Amino acid sequence: MSKEMSSKSSIPVRDEIWGILRETSRQIKTLSIETGKLRISQKETDRQMRETDRQMKETDRQLQKIGGRFNEPWGRLVESLVEGNLVKIFRSRGINIMQTHTRSEAQWRKPDGRFKRREFDIIVANGTEVVVVEVKTTLVSKDVKFFLETLGDFKKYFPRYRTETVYGAVAFLRSEDEARFFAEDQGLFVIRATGDSASIVNEKGFKPKVFS
Repeated sequence: MSKEMSSKSSIPVRDEIWGILRETSRQIKTLSIETGKLRISQKETDRQMRETDRQMKETDRQLQKIGGRFNEPWGRLVESLVEGNLVKIFRSRGINIMQTHTRSEAQWRKPDGRFKRREFDIIVANGTEVVVVEVKTTLVSKDVKFFLETLGDFKKYFPRYRTETVYGAVAFLRSEDEARFFAEDQGLFVIRATGDSASIVNEKGFKPKVFS
């Protein structure tokens, strides 16, 4: 009797095991299908992101191309506006300007024999002091960093100023990325053009840095 009971009881156990295996197989297939859909969805998302990135880069390139057509005349306008006020505003800071030069081009030979060229927007001088002014329609931090590097080589470009004290200044219509404050922290005069005039906007007690 025990053998018969054992044989009969094994049938439902075996069926139960096969049922579990079939359900497990079904779940695996379902998971595989869902995973495949997820991979396809992820690929499509990646493709769309790449396309969006490409379109943004192209838009940025077009904007830069268009902007370049307008930056130069705007820059000339700001230069003219600033230059007309430099004598007055620097004299108010104790620098008695006697000469003003705009768009001065110069070069110097580097140790490797190559020439380094640069155009300076405005240079004002009085025989003992020189202020080099970089003019931007919109001032950003990278402009300030590049200008600071140039100031370090200023007397290489213009040896005739080798005995004079050199200061730096940035002038602009508007400023982004807190560039104005960064420029002042680096010891530059900060000049803002507004309306038909320009003024130095450094904090009270500002002391300019001597660059050369």
